[in-house]
Amino acid sequence: MTEATRIASPQPLPFSRLLAHILDEHARDRLTLSELSARLRDRAWGGLLLIFAAINLLPLPPGATTITGLPLLAITAQLALGRHRPWFPRKLDERGISAEYLRRIAEKIAPWEARVERVLKPRLCALTSHRAARVVGAVGFLLSVILWLPIPLGNHAPALALTLFALALIYRDGVLAILGAVATIASIALVSLTFAAAWWAVLQLWNHIS
Repeated sequence: MTEATRIASPQPLPFSRLLAHILDEHARDRLTLSELSARLRDRAWGGLLLIFAAINLLPLPPGATTITGLPLLAITAQLALGRHRPWFPRKLDERGISAEYLRRIAEKIAPWEARVERVLKPRLCALTSHRAARVVGAVGFLLSVILWLPIPLGNHAPALALTLFALALIYRDGVLAILGAVATIASIALVSLTFAAAWWAVLQLWNHIS
């Protein structure tokens, strides 16, 4: 069985192995986003979403999400509009992504994929169809806006929800899409509580000054 046949087979090739295959073919230090999108083929949307959501699951310095969130805004907006292939502004495309980061992503998710390979499978596929993917894109855009804003501790919950949506698109797994929706509600609730606490603190400070 050829690699292309395996990628198109009903049981998707593990994403970590797909990334490793792409890196084996391209030994350069960086890939443009359009190159990476083309190599990911039918899993471009979910793959790009996973790669950039995973960055925001890591501990980042304050304000870093205003940079790391930009690709997510571009990806989710286009997914919501129903585009068939991702497109990126020239500067963002040429900046690309480092092969080393992709290699680390592949290495980190490979053991996890091996453990849950039997769980990740095509099911409830209506929740990952083209129409459903547009809904995922719209919800993902809202999450990307929340993540992009400099909210203290506000990046991990939306990044987790985006990661679940990304895996749902990669593996055509509607159960993961449902989990992504649950994580989205939790993210919005967490951000709302953060804003409410900040507003309460401002009111208390104002009353104290008055």
